[in-house]
Amino acid sequence: MVFSSLIFLYLFLPACLLCYGLSPNLKIKNFTLTVFSLVFYAWGEPVYILLLLASVFANYLFGLGIGACQKKEKDGAAKAVMTLSLIFNIGLLGVFKYSAFIAENLNLIPGVSLPVPKLTLPIGISFYTFQILSYIIDLYWEKIDVQRNPFHLLMYISMFPQLIAGPIVRYSTIADEIKDRKVTLTDISEGLTRLMIGLAKKVILANNLSTIVSEFFGKSVANLSVAGTWYAVIVYAMQIYFDFSGYSDMAIGMGRMFGFHFDENFRHPFLCKDISEFWQRWHISLGTFFRDYLLYVPIFGKRRKYGGLFLVWFCTGLWHGASWNFIIWGLYFGLFILIEQLIGKKRIKKIPLVIRHIYSKIIIIIGFGIFYFEDFGKLGTFFKNLVGLNGNALFDNVTKYSVQNNMFLLIAALLCCFPLYDGLQKLRSTKPGAVYIVDTFQIAANAVMLGLSSILLVDATNNPFLYFRF
Repeated sequence: MVFSSLIFLYLFLPACLLCYGLSPNLKIKNFTLTVFSLVFYAWGEPVYILLLLASVFANYLFGLGIGACQKKEKDGAAKAVMTLSLIFNIGLLGVFKYSAFIAENLNLIPGVSLPVPKLTLPIGISFYTFQILSYIIDLYWEKIDVQRNPFHLLMYISMFPQLIAGPIVRYSTIADEIKDRKVTLTDISEGLTRLMIGLAKKVILANNLSTIVSEFFGKSVANLSVAGTWYAVIVYAMQIYFDFSGYSDMAIGMGRMFGFHFDENFRHPFLCKDISEFWQRWHISLGTFFRDYLLYVPIFGKRRKYGGLFLVWFCTGLWHGASWNFIIWGLYFGLFILIEQLIGKKRIKKIPLVIRHIYSKIIIIIGFGIFYFEDFGKLGTFFKNLVGLNGNALFDNVTKYSVQNNMFLLIAALLCCFPLYDGLQKLRSTKPGAVYIVDTFQIAANAVMLGLSSILLVDATNNPFLYFRF
């Protein structure tokens, strides 16, 4: 089941909200939310729900073990339990996500012939594994208290708004709200609006942008003109953004409707002035996870600035998929962040703003080309196409007609890269007389987004979020 489906929007979510609202106390509300979350996951992964439950139960025991060792001031034992938990969780992720990739690469060594596992990747395993890791590591660092109620830990891990594709919600963010929270009319209103914005991003923008990408990159890349190649990869960058930020908006909105306040995952990343700022705005929950848990990990006994940076960006790429292009993609961005660090913030700020914007957008757009092409042959062709080294034309009529035919879609996508909703909320808070106008517009806009998205979903046979495969 996906958020952008009629079954979810008109059956599952209303039923969940109704049962949740009718629940007499928080204990029953938590139980209701947990049951619906498990049904949601089992809808698409009936077998792998057992893996999810086993993972939660194992880490519940690991957590109790760490807590017990810390209570007795046995730091070595607590570290040993934490290490066992890391091995278990990372090992589980490695088996399902990377075992085939590792075997295929080892088989390239002469004389090596390992069987290549054919395992289906459990949906959301990258996200819920990282959430579990945040709980275990923060517990070991004594930033949080041990969760002694297994059902509370299960609800945290399995909560359906963020279970499948994030954002990566840390236990510390919602630990207090698990035990005590209230839902106000403001929560419902703002949560619903976020839900509709996310739905529109996915169904109206991302799905239609994906059609353009398939039209250009789905055929022989070598036949594209220079303009066509740049056009397609720019559209793909916007598709990825609206697809993933749309899911995050829906998750944050639904979390708000249940009384949870998830952290933001995107802050208009294409408005960045450099690559470091881009990653402060893009997939924030993943970036801060690696920053807090991996950047300062001792390498060979010491904290190494450049070694830590390499490790973070290697893992950032690898997290996105078991393919070398993702690893290259991560290291590619890591390289430019390293260059910016060497230059220094003060020197970068002296560079004219226009040049900084042009530089950052070119680097980002090329990066999404690396992200798209898993085949190195096609990736090489893509790079040559960008500068006409394949003998391809500078312009072509196909690109011209595509831009003309999709002009309104492209303009809408471009405008939605800017903080339009934030602007409305600012107007609402600073201009008392505008409250009624803004609220009326918001209600009307929600109705239009829901109606148009529903119409587009009627004939949609398959529109999964791209980050499901990560």
